[in-house]
Amino acid sequence: MTALRLAWRTVRRYRAQTLLAITGVAVIGALLFDMLLLSRGLLLSFSDLLDRAGYDVRIVGGGGLTLRFPIADSANVVRDVASLPEVQRVVSIRLQPGRMQLPAQTRPVNVTLVGVSEVVAGVWTIVRGGNLPKDASGPACPVVVGQPLADSLGLAPGADVRLITEPPGVASALPAVTCHVVGVAQFAFSAAGTDDVATTMDAFQRAAAESEAGDADLILIASRPEVARADVVAAVQRRHQGLAVYSNDDVVEQFNRNGFAYFRQISIVLSSLTMVFVFLLVATLLTVSVNQRLGEIAALRAIGIARTRIAAMLLWESALLVGVGGLLAIPLGEALAVGLDHILRQMPGLPEQLHFFVFERRALYIHLGLLVTTAFAAAAYPMWLTARMPIAATLRREVVD
Repeated sequence: MTALRLAWRTVRRYRAQTLLAITGVAVIGALLFDMLLLSRGLLLSFSDLLDRAGYDVRIVGGGGLTLRFPIADSANVVRDVASLPEVQRVVSIRLQPGRMQLPAQTRPVNVTLVGVSEVVAGVWTIVRGGNLPKDASGPACPVVVGQPLADSLGLAPGADVRLITEPPGVASALPAVTCHVVGVAQFAFSAAGTDDVATTMDAFQRAAAESEAGDADLILIASRPEVARADVVAAVQRRHQGLAVYSNDDVVEQFNRNGFAYFRQISIVLSSLTMVFVFLLVATLLTVSVNQRLGEIAALRAIGIARTRIAAMLLWESALLVGVGGLLAIPLGEALAVGLDHILRQMPGLPEQLHFFVFERRALYIHLGLLVTTAFAAAAYPMWLTARMPIAATLRREVVD
């Protein structure tokens, strides 16, 4: 009889103990799998959000990515950057706090007004109605409102709203501008609890009561498919040395070092703890099982079963317990990750479409590798215990008992 067959008969014989071990490994393994997903989930989700917009290079003003100031002489910067052979298209974006209210309401709602020089695909996704017009046709002040704001105010495409902007440094309130809702959208980078309203750059300038266009807060660049992002960054910096230019890779790397390091450290600590728990659980159950079966194992040795086969049997027992529990841990971990992700996404200041737990094959391979290592480690002591067991003394003690 092979070692695997002996191990299978043993785990079937001690069903309660086997069920306890598999359940424990499945629960702890699910936590381990979730911690592996958490270690890179934010990074992968954030990178996907950036790439989904279709723009792979961005220009910001002083202060870098965290403190954003207007880009000086942004109109000339946009024209010059658009003329570069490495660049496919350029979009300028302006941001300004404001208030919005329905004609029948007296209490306005605080919003963030987003002005774009052209429709930015990927930054928002239309769920109802249409997008901002690409030309001057249509309403004088078209707006696309975020879905949470539309749901809370009962807005639908075709509704009229009043916008009041609040430019920095302006003490008095600007007159309200009547705008027309052309669509309802989900904004990719909209934080929970933040209401965004997008409009054209002309409408933004009119709402801000500006005689001439102000400086952009952000410039997005789409490089040509055959050009590397780093080459576009270098080309822009050669022409405008005072600008802060970042590719999507640079943004992800900077946030990986600073913003996401906390979750990566937590993941490493909790993953290590769960591995210790799996090891202790399986090693303890195997050791108890071996102590209960010393007489049986001694009898097998006495009839000629080699030490290597006994050791292989115990290794297979550990592999069956950890393997079945580890396989059950994957769907259990995925279900648990959905609930945990929903809870963590309620944190203020995070984009609503950012996820903490993102599945990747790398996490699956690491999960399986750690479980295999645990199975070997957990079986080490029981294998050593049976290898040095005196056969005659053990049989005599079992007969006397």
